[in-house]
Amino acid sequence: MRVVIVTESFPPDVNGVAHCALQTARHLVERGHTPVVVAPAPAPGRRADGTAPCPVVHVPSLPLPGYPDVRVALPGRRLAATLAEHRADIVHLAGPFVLGVRGMAAAARSGVPAVAVYQTDLAGYARTYLGAGEAAAWRRIRSVHRAADLTLAPSGAALHDLRAHGVPRVALWPRGVDTARFRPALRDEALRRELAPNGELIVGYVGRLAPEKRVDLLAGVGALAGVRVVVVGDGPSRPGLEQALPGAVFLGRRGGDDLARIFASLDVFAHTGPFETFCQTVQEAMASGVPVVAPAVGGPLDLVGHGRTGLLVPPGDAAAVREAVRALAADPALRAAYGSAGRAAVEGRTWAAVGDRLIGHYTDVLAVRKAVPAA
Repeated sequence: MRVVIVTESFPPDVNGVAHCALQTARHLVERGHTPVVVAPAPAPGRRADGTAPCPVVHVPSLPLPGYPDVRVALPGRRLAATLAEHRADIVHLAGPFVLGVRGMAAAARSGVPAVAVYQTDLAGYARTYLGAGEAAAWRRIRSVHRAADLTLAPSGAALHDLRAHGVPRVALWPRGVDTARFRPALRDEALRRELAPNGELIVGYVGRLAPEKRVDLLAGVGALAGVRVVVVGDGPSRPGLEQALPGAVFLGRRGGDDLARIFASLDVFAHTGPFETFCQTVQEAMASGVPVVAPAVGGPLDLVGHGRTGLLVPPGDAAAVREAVRALAADPALRAAYGSAGRAAVEGRTWAAVGDRLIGHYTDVLAVRKAVPAA
């Protein structure tokens, strides 16, 4: 198949949409397909790291006001030209919002089927940043995804939300995890001594530092005796979080084997954001053999077995997060059991297995189009 992947973000960006688009392109190449990626151009001075497995077409972009790391694609002819030049069989829209909407329109004009991947809880973001606008966000989501031949939801919660808000033709497509990179054997005692020189229990958060991630909920965890909070990531909330979590270690943005070593060296992984449609870092923690504390909402509901691989807590409840960590801190055997069960739970969730499911969805869409030609 000749696939055009239209994505709102791609490496060197570090986020879920970029990572998933990269893994999708890699798998398609490995299975003998021919993808090309269309993405917003990165910020001046930032270059791709050379890991892209296929051609990448960059369209002009501007920074999102207030969040310069996020690039918004500008209108232009490059996307439509790429569809035509690549002779696309199918268009894959990764988190369609701005560039993806134009990709949907270009696919429709060309008579090419489109698969849209739902990845961002825009309604939740509207509540967080604007205090309103949730209904408008769902109208936007509906209008975009109704035009797709198929919408892929990353979790059961996202699937339910999409259907409840009138999005048709929805199927489940979760995310894979690199179980060879993220593994318990990378636990590093020297790193642990560096992060917690007095032998503290290490509780880690990995992800973007932005208001919707609610990393401030870890303030109570950091106040527990014998606990050290370690924060990996960057974003606009970092200065405020450094004040709110005065005893925490902020490591900035990390990736690759360095990130895998940090994951494996944690005692507990705590995710605090209530708007995750999937939550890849939870899977990476589980692959690393680390017990998880996460909100009982969205993507974590599919990933964390409460009382088996970790603990689910009410979203936004700082006291519940603190008490969950306290319970795990007091019971090393329980932490070990949860960590071992978490690793076992994700061992079959490889990107190869998930990628093959995606190709199956493509095949189904093409079969439907062939059976019911466009009028």
